[in-house]
Amino acid sequence: MSYFSSNDARFSRGKILASAAVLALVASGATGEMAWSQSAPPHPAAAATSDSPAQSMPSFAPLIERVKPAVVSIKVKISNASADANDMSGQMGNLPPEIQQFLKRFGGQNGAFPNHPSAPMVGEGSGFFVSADGYIVTNNHVVQNAKTVTVTTDAGKTLEAKVVGTDPKTDLAVVKVNEAGDYPFVSFAKEAPRVGDWVVAIGNPFGLGGTATAGIISAEGRDIGDGPYDRFLQIDAPINRGNSGGPAFNLKGEVVGVNTAIYSPSGGSVGVGFAIPANTVDSVVEALEHGGVVKRGYLGVAIQPVSQDIADSMGLEAAAGAIVDQVTPGTPAAEAGLQPGDVITKVGGQPIKDAADLTVRIGSFKPGDKVVLTFLRDGADKTADVTLAALKNNSVAAAAADQNDSGGLLGVELAPAKQGSGVVIVNVDPNGAAADKGLAAGNVILEVAGKRVSDPDQVKSDIAASRREGKKAVLMRVQTADGDRFVAIPFPNA
Repeated sequence: MSYFSSNDARFSRGKILASAAVLALVASGATGEMAWSQSAPPHPAAAATSDSPAQSMPSFAPLIERVKPAVVSIKVKISNASADANDMSGQMGNLPPEIQQFLKRFGGQNGAFPNHPSAPMVGEGSGFFVSADGYIVTNNHVVQNAKTVTVTTDAGKTLEAKVVGTDPKTDLAVVKVNEAGDYPFVSFAKEAPRVGDWVVAIGNPFGLGGTATAGIISAEGRDIGDGPYDRFLQIDAPINRGNSGGPAFNLKGEVVGVNTAIYSPSGGSVGVGFAIPANTVDSVVEALEHGGVVKRGYLGVAIQPVSQDIADSMGLEAAAGAIVDQVTPGTPAAEAGLQPGDVITKVGGQPIKDAADLTVRIGSFKPGDKVVLTFLRDGADKTADVTLAALKNNSVAAAAADQNDSGGLLGVELAPAKQGSGVVIVNVDPNGAAADKGLAAGNVILEVAGKRVSDPDQVKSDIAASRREGKKAVLMRVQTADGDRFVAIPFPNA
């Protein structure tokens, strides 16, 4: 089942992006046509090929014959009997906005809005058996709000099914057929695929069940802004609306990903698709199979990326890791002694790329797991042993959404804060550094270069001291309406 909607600038399942041409990320799986081309190299030197023996194009027929019986088509019905046929917004009021938008724009068969007000909406997607007793993996958006679920096997048999569990954070769901049987099933790959590896996608595009396409892994670790645990495989195997929830196989017949989204100018295949990696799917399915919930570790910090300006202001070699904005009292982070301004660089000895990476890593642990955090404070590496709690209220290591380098100081009018500590920004020069960084009147500067401030002169002197020390930028902690955040302001000509 595929959903489309308009959106301003971010990737999202089933959301259309607008730029020079309308680009859409469709909640139906990935898309892509394999196009082979060759162009002249910019330099006459030829690439070494001695270690890359020529290989003939493989036939995928034996693989497809082996795994195709485990792939199913899924049809769901969503009742809207109480609404007026001429009032689609009322009839679809219980659906997410992006689904409503799709149905308004793309009414028709295979996921269409019905003409009769009492008729249910019908949507279609894909899935695959992961156990002989009838458990099936698909996308959450395929079965979301479903009143009934019907599964059609590769052999054409129709089976009633029920939703066992869903995990919206990863867009995964598990359903189980009602009829007992010994069903063909497939397993998840234990090894992550490499960029360039072959991948075969099988699913139900446009209601045409049992469709197989092939391509390669184009990239890995893609964050398309759809949720806190985005780390998609990018594939170019052509898949379309209706492929959502279908498997992507390696040449061993193992599932390497679940097709979830596409990026497309028309809603059809253009070669940029996204699949949830098998290691993520496997852990989520294990929790959902028997009606459970996915339990994730919780650290208790608000974090933001380490931009290059922040790295320069702190003397870091690279813009990597996650800087702590806030520590929630009574959480594992607070008990471990973490403080605002600490830069978390490793979890369990493994480097952290950025704030999103930390969120994914912490969420991959279970409540009660013990982890060792490595963080930078006052220029020195420190470690802390942390016992993670249970995730609540949609926070983990809560990454601030695209905070970038917001905030600043140069080009502002300051005054002492009337209540509490800090210095209030009274006015902002629209052409100054503060405006460039997104700060506004009413924001409160709490710290400059790691030191608490209480009057405008102290702010100015601490900035001057940072510049005398030869730093490229000065780091400040600023309180905004959305909470505390760190802001790095580069010095002119630094």
